Amino acid sequence: MTRTHASRPRRTARRPHAPSAGLAAAGLLLTGLFGAPVQAYGAATPGPAAPLGTVAGTAGDARYTPGACPRTPEPIAELDGARCGTLTVPENRTKPNSRKITLGVAIVPALAVKPQPDPVVWLAGGPGDDAVGEAKMAVDGGLNRDRDVIFMSQRGTYSADPALTCPNIDEFNARATGLASDSPETERLHVQATKACRDRLTGLGADLGAYNDTESSADLADLRTALGVPQWNLYGISYGTQLALVTMRLHPQGIRSVGIDGILPPSTAGEALTWSAAKQGFDGLFKACAQQPACNDRYPNLPATFERLVRELQAKPVTTTVTLPDTHKKVKVVLDGTALVTWLTSATHVATQVPRALDELDHGKPQRIAQQWSVGKYAPQAVGRTSHGLVYGVFCSEWTPYEAKDAAVRGGEEAFPDFPRSVQSQSPQLAYLHQDCDAWNVPAAPRSIRDVTTSDIPTLAISGGFDSQTGAANGPYVARTLSRATVVTVPYEPHVVFATSKCAQTIAVSFFDTPTAPDTRCLKGLQPPAFDTAP
Repeated sequence: MTRTHASRPRRTARRPHAPSAGLAAAGLLLTGLFGAPVQAYGAATPGPAAPLGTVAGTAGDARYTPGACPRTPEPIAELDGARCGTLTVPENRTKPNSRKITLGVAIVPALAVKPQPDPVVWLAGGPGDDAVGEAKMAVDGGLNRDRDVIFMSQRGTYSADPALTCPNIDEFNARATGLASDSPETERLHVQATKACRDRLTGLGADLGAYNDTESSADLADLRTALGVPQWNLYGISYGTQLALVTMRLHPQGIRSVGIDGILPPSTAGEALTWSAAKQGFDGLFKACAQQPACNDRYPNLPATFERLVRELQAKPVTTTVTLPDTHKKVKVVLDGTALVTWLTSATHVATQVPRALDELDHGKPQRIAQQWSVGKYAPQAVGRTSHGLVYGVFCSEWTPYEAKDAAVRGGEEAFPDFPRSVQSQSPQLAYLHQDCDAWNVPAAPRSIRDVTTSDIPTLAISGGFDSQTGAANGPYVARTLSRATVVTVPYEPHVVFATSKCAQTIAVSFFDTPTAPDTRCLKGLQPPAFDTAP
């Protein structure tokens, strides 16, 4: 779950940038193991001579058509040899004469000579990330060892048509690193960028109220039927876990098993939850340092140092400049308490650098943090790839209508009672969310969208011990109503463990082999990272 504008929870869903390049501008629904028989609706079922994705099929008003692979910002080698096409669906299923939109589909074949018959569907983070663009992450983790892996661009994302991207928001996110986080002028410019995005998308004819989990889960159900797949498995990361949980509840037919990684429960998603998640991830990282003599001796009582720096910077922000690595352009960066909290939320992806970075800041050297806080947002790959139409479609119909406007303050007070109220009022990943949603102005989803998912579909609920974006406690929370869930926390790992942990990849792949008994033996040998303790 990563979000930058309104500080969006998400990238966490993306693979983090290497430390030398800075942090990425940093993604979430009853049958048994065997689902009900697929309803044909005229779908053509591939036989031995017709590999999955090579035959056209229909599902009600939806149609799958084989064709060229979806566009991606850069070539993705892992898509070479993929079987591709498009799924055409109604934009708004509640309107009889809704226009049609198309979603890109890419199917990466299994490596096995005789693959298992039930493919895995990858659900991307965000909201707003494109699953097709995450093919490398899935393939690098071995997800296609025995099964085909299906990537479908969620409605509104980069390779869908229309793509509801807004480069103006991405460009503002970069400029905002040079602004005070809680000033009235920053809020005005922030919401102005959101409104400009909305005006542009509605001007293109988009029905913004149709970009939500209800429609996206129906898209998934239609894709399964149109492809003629009797059973498949889901693997969702970050925000994709929310979509997976919604889909388990609304369209359980044909779902054999579900993996959720970096878990965002639909019933609790919102500003208060981001504070809880931040607290969990920070505490995990600080505890690991304290338990390592070299780190603890060099940086004693790190939590107190961090909280003091937040208070001091909020009272007296530090302004510095950083040099962008590609253009050598110098840009201004303002580090206040709110910025420091949001930086650390993403910095758990480079956890070994965090103690040293905080110590340098405490001794008048803000450059490491300023670089990490800003450079990723100025990178070309941070512009024009996120579907802000889907971001706000989900947040503003499913989250803000069912969470009080003071939820951020209440969550901040509970997690960090000594923080200034101005810091508590801006949750780490969702700054100005209610103001943005007032400008976005879409109808609230039915209250049932916040229902807890109750299911006996085998589920792997896996989290990282350093996850400060969704929090490891969400695994046990969702498992309370998932009778065949396996809960796993991979220690010392950040948000979306499949992206960073070989152990997590082993567990995930084994889960699809035996959904009620994944192989978790690798957890026993994991060691904490060696923190950077250079002078």
